[in-house]
Amino acid sequence: MSTIRIGNRLVGDDQPCFIIAEIGINHNGDVDLAKRLISVALAAGCDAIKFQKRTVDVVYTPEELSKPRENPFGPTNGDLKYGLEFEQEDYEEIDAFCKSVKMMWFASPWDEASVDFLERFRTPVYKIASASLTDDRLLRHIRATGKPIILSTGMSTYAEIDHAVEVLGKEDLVLMHATSTYPANYSELNLRAIPTMAERYGVPIGYSGHETGIPTSVCAAALGACSVERHITMDRAMWGSDHAASLEPNGISRLVRDIRLWEQSRGDGIKRVYEREVPIIKKLRRVGATV
Repeated sequence: MSTIRIGNRLVGDDQPCFIIAEIGINHNGDVDLAKRLISVALAAGCDAIKFQKRTVDVVYTPEELSKPRENPFGPTNGDLKYGLEFEQEDYEEIDAFCKSVKMMWFASPWDEASVDFLERFRTPVYKIASASLTDDRLLRHIRATGKPIILSTGMSTYAEIDHAVEVLGKEDLVLMHATSTYPANYSELNLRAIPTMAERYGVPIGYSGHETGIPTSVCAAALGACSVERHITMDRAMWGSDHAASLEPNGISRLVRDIRLWEQSRGDGIKRVYEREVPIIKKLRRVGATV
């Protein structure tokens, strides 16, 4: 596994886990809610926050947009999709807020126009969603920006991942093991794929979790994930498709704390007697108590 630079952070071998708070569309179309979530991620100690950006009429067909779907923005699926998209002025406000609190932000663009849109903000990295892994044209468009890339691999076969890696190349690439169910069952997480993917691809491997708990994401870090991404929300009971698979403020704080405790605990693999153990040896051993 190698190391790459994302903004002011090194990600990969022997580096602290790069922890991403995925806001995604959990802002529910409200910039003020987005800023509250950014503040939650900052207070928790996350390294970055992430959004999703779509050109709605490119990503979705007219038939899909016209489907009935009652939501706070109107009666159709299109009303929902358009209502959840931030526009230029919204991202300008988000960008200014993130700069003021020194929080790194970036997004997953779902189409080429969204890549071009995000380029205006000079985001330090692009995240490619699992849904876009097979979209060669989008992959090439993102690679042409010259930015580092984080590629999620949910609902993908090794053959599909192999092809995506061939299209993108391995330079400045992080692959994220993921399972694209929301929320994911524990039996679907397959965390042992993390070291397997590291051996297969020779690039940094992270973990994008959609489960409801915290321990499995810490386990992912212990299994070698150089980055951990989890959705965040103010309340898992809020309306919207991703809130149920998200962590609330206390949850994301606990996740960051526990990953950092794991990093303190992993050591260097060399068995030794610590200085604080010496008096215990003298106190408890009947044989071999001389150190």
